[in-house]
Amino acid sequence: MAPPLLNINDIRLTFGGNDLFSDVSFAIGERDRLCLVGRNGSGKSTLLKIIAGEIEADGGERFVQPGCKVAYLPQDPKLSGYATVEEYVLSALDDHEEDYAYRAAILLDEVKLDPTTDPTTLSGGEGRRAAIARALIADPQILLLDEPTNHLDLPTIEWLEGAIKSFRGAIVVISHDRAFLNAVSNGILWLDRGVMRRTDQNFSKFEDWSEEVYRKESEERAKLDKLIAQETVWSVQGISARRKRNQGRLRRLYDMRETRSEQTARQGNVSLAADTGSTSGKVVIEATDIAKSWGDTVILDGFSTRILRGDKVGVIGPNGAGKTTLLKLLTGQIAPDSGTVKIGTNLTPSYFDQKRVALDDSVTLWDTLCDVGGDQVMVRGNPRHVVSYLRDFLFDEKQARSPVGALSGGERNRLLLAKQLAKPTNLLIMDEPTNDLDMDTLDLLQEMLSDYEGTLLLVSHDRDFLDRVVTSSIVMEGDGSAVEYPGGYSDYLAQRKENAIEFSRAKPAPTGKNVAKNAAENSAKAKSSGKMSYKDQREYDVLPGKIAGLEAEIADIEAALSDGSLFTTDPASFQKKADRLIAARHDLESCEERWLELEMLREELGLG
Repeated sequence: MAPPLLNINDIRLTFGGNDLFSDVSFAIGERDRLCLVGRNGSGKSTLLKIIAGEIEADGGERFVQPGCKVAYLPQDPKLSGYATVEEYVLSALDDHEEDYAYRAAILLDEVKLDPTTDPTTLSGGEGRRAAIARALIADPQILLLDEPTNHLDLPTIEWLEGAIKSFRGAIVVISHDRAFLNAVSNGILWLDRGVMRRTDQNFSKFEDWSEEVYRKESEERAKLDKLIAQETVWSVQGISARRKRNQGRLRRLYDMRETRSEQTARQGNVSLAADTGSTSGKVVIEATDIAKSWGDTVILDGFSTRILRGDKVGVIGPNGAGKTTLLKLLTGQIAPDSGTVKIGTNLTPSYFDQKRVALDDSVTLWDTLCDVGGDQVMVRGNPRHVVSYLRDFLFDEKQARSPVGALSGGERNRLLLAKQLAKPTNLLIMDEPTNDLDMDTLDLLQEMLSDYEGTLLLVSHDRDFLDRVVTSSIVMEGDGSAVEYPGGYSDYLAQRKENAIEFSRAKPAPTGKNVAKNAAENSAKAKSSGKMSYKDQREYDVLPGKIAGLEAEIADIEAALSDGSLFTTDPASFQKKADRLIAARHDLESCEERWLELEMLREELGLG
């Protein structure tokens, strides 16, 4: 068995006088695909920097095999100081690795970046793609990735998954994207309350594994509490009679109390709830044949949709496809170039924007929530003290008077959620709400949105989150087209695949060579007798009625499937209708083709 590429032994790091983590030990093997998970603030990014050699721990040892190259993708890449993107990517190479420079052109082409671009002008997604290319260029033995999917669109995430699967070395990745971790991992490093745990399983097993750990901890804590209680009773009732010979037992009681006090209970969760307030009208948004362009770029061309009260609609597409523009069109923030958008009645919208512009970095958390002064926040119609409400979102009292600019990305998201969810809203518009949130908070946000009785418009690149929340998906391909599918991202992929299979299996169009060939064969047979056969004549007579019946059936099924609630309320019925729709379309095409063959035969015989 090959020795590990990198060893971490008894690493300890102190922050603010307390251990952020201690006694952390693990090894990274040459084919490990490890996901590093834990709550926000548990020290994951700091530990990854220690593994990368970017910072030193307060104690312990980091050992890397000689000749082993480690590449690191930080959560916030620094792009300044380089004239071009190519120069930024090449800066990862050592002097002896100049012959790797050709890889820069290949990688930048794969991530669709112009090598001559000034890196400081790149968007968040473009900067992340450049940083990924920089991490990959030297073909390292260990690749460390901190939130690599942040700001990436779905096509780029899927490209990155493929690149990781074909990567020959080891990987340690921090990510909140469940679908991404499920696709790439073969082991889990769990940093929890300062303690490191490891299991060599795919991330899909994490929830069951972590719950088993918590269950065993709870049992051990209960046993210890019971033993302490028993010993405490003994110490009160029996110590005076046997004081000298029982000093050892008393010391053990003190030791048990100290052990119990040092045990850290499982951290609480964010408290998420939303109040829809008054009920909106049944039709929330109705868009008819809307189009929008920015200069020569067509964003939308003839898109229509009808969004009803309670619908949860996801918007999916690559960066630059116009997802945010579509949200603004549907909510009346901008007008379409053509077509109409009708906004429903009695709406109280709340907008969770992608750039978090509702937060002012110079303002404290306290003043952000108490924007009219005082120390009370009106939370869904009830007054709450600002510090108490901040605790619901895992902020402590010390942070209340800190500026927003001092918060991490995940903390900023939690603060904006606190601000937006405090007021009643029956239309939630959320543009990339999942960025930088830890998985526990993502779970709670998903549960809250699933139970939310209002209407939701959601832009996200998180495939798992979309699958769990939305009832329909508007997919923008970036070419001006937008198509609405029932269900989430996985449902969209399945329907697109079915459509592709149906198309590939379909017979050539009725005007193709096969029609002419069949008609010619039938014509030769008919000419010999001077008339159509009984079978052909019978088919010709019944086909128009059959075609009309199939067209009506297809229209009915399509109308039923357009109801976004069908998938969630009766998935079996939804699937049955979707399967029948494919079969009916195939039958209709066959009938039309056969009718054309017979019509051509009638013309040949002079019967038309």
